[in-house]
Amino acid sequence: MRIIYIDIDSLRPDHLGCYGYHRNTSPNIDAIAGKGALIKGLYASDTPCLPSRTAFFGGKFGTHSGVVNHGGVCADIQVQGKGRDFRTWAAENSLASLLTRCGYWTASISPFPRRHSAYQMTYGFNETIDTGRGGLENADEIFAQAERWLKYRATQDNWFLHVNMWDPHTPYDTPALFGNPFENDPIDKWITQEIIDKQRASYGPHSAREVPDYDDQINPARWPWGRGEIKNLEDAKIHLDGYDAGVKYADEYVGRIMAILKEAGVLEDTAIIVAADHGENLGELNIWGDHQTADEFTNHIPGVIYWPGVTTPGSIIEGLHYHLDLAATLVDLADPKGAEEIASANWAGTSMKDDLLGTQSSGQDKLFLSQGAWSLQRSVRWENWILIRTLHTGIKDFSEWMLFDLAKDPHETTNLASSYPELVHEMGAEMESAFAELFEKCPLGDPFKVVAAEGGPLHARVNGYNWGPYLDRLRQTGRVHHAEWLEKNGSAPRPPDLASY
Repeated sequence: MRIIYIDIDSLRPDHLGCYGYHRNTSPNIDAIAGKGALIKGLYASDTPCLPSRTAFFGGKFGTHSGVVNHGGVCADIQVQGKGRDFRTWAAENSLASLLTRCGYWTASISPFPRRHSAYQMTYGFNETIDTGRGGLENADEIFAQAERWLKYRATQDNWFLHVNMWDPHTPYDTPALFGNPFENDPIDKWITQEIIDKQRASYGPHSAREVPDYDDQINPARWPWGRGEIKNLEDAKIHLDGYDAGVKYADEYVGRIMAILKEAGVLEDTAIIVAADHGENLGELNIWGDHQTADEFTNHIPGVIYWPGVTTPGSIIEGLHYHLDLAATLVDLADPKGAEEIASANWAGTSMKDDLLGTQSSGQDKLFLSQGAWSLQRSVRWENWILIRTLHTGIKDFSEWMLFDLAKDPHETTNLASSYPELVHEMGAEMESAFAELFEKCPLGDPFKVVAAEGGPLHARVNGYNWGPYLDRLRQTGRVHHAEWLEKNGSAPRPPDLASY
């Protein structure tokens, strides 16, 4: 079997046509979904980038491995110690190692390992190709390496190729010649001037007042599509157009990869998976173009899979699934002994092979999700609900508990926690119990306690280098009361009556 895994950073499913998006962002991904299967409820267990890919390629929840942050102790897999043999357990039980034992030649084309010093992602690969620009590559640059690799090896059998594109990730820098495919398309209806005004009265990195980070300064040479702040609906549309243009540009090169496979005569005999490390908030919770929470938009990811002889054209996989389940499915389908390899590696993921065959559903009733690089949040996702507990706000206007009914409020505008106290108590207790079971196995104990002791998540540490300048900016932009709150309380959650969410 030939397998290609297309990993598009920051790609949220509801901005793809196959998931119902009204803009024509993804004709090539939609075509793959049309001849294969669509996983509706696929979620990254641990976000953002480094925790997510460590979990996917390593088969362990971040709360188990300890990798939940982008820096500090919890950005590295813990040393195995005395029990380490000639090779480490983590390296020998990675996704690529399992596939290698199943007889596959494995290769990854990605700048990610060097970008985050996350070389655990490369464990077991026969080849790794660093495209060299640390995630600032456009899809054409990634494609150039994929084209070279596929033209050499496409007709051979038993290979696995990971191709990592970055275009929807900020900064939005789709080439000018591509134009704006969405210039005449309307903005998402949920974004109103009232919501923008409310967000501008609040605060936080990557908020409506500080889109790039902790201020409103954008380098147009690096971020040509951007707006430093969202003042009105026009600014919001420019921001959304920039994101969607990135999706469309990546999709175009997905199509070019498919064309190479077709020209080689192996397209119909190649398994194709399209997914992401995490999603992206595009205004939700006052986060514009980043991934800072354990919410629906940071953790929900696309899952498109075509597998010759297995998937039924246009099928839908229902239920809730972790992205670790997708990794397990890949190995299970790749080889008759794949399931045995997953079991011996003691992976956390559960294969969706039976779901794809239509014989059984492996979907779960609840998923337990985390975020540890921008905020410290844990959440439980079930039915139409998501409950989020915030332990460190990431310098955001959050209360400790946030409850959203995603059926009635799909963009998380109204926190219902105070309206359903019994539900918050019940599901909150279940969430705490589920995470406690995980970090009982973690060599660090609860990794969130380690991150908190370091001053908080890497990107939003209280008294970090951004802290003082940001408090000054709040004072200078008429938000003195927010500066005073932060100065007194750090990044502790706000009482419900003082929080925007």
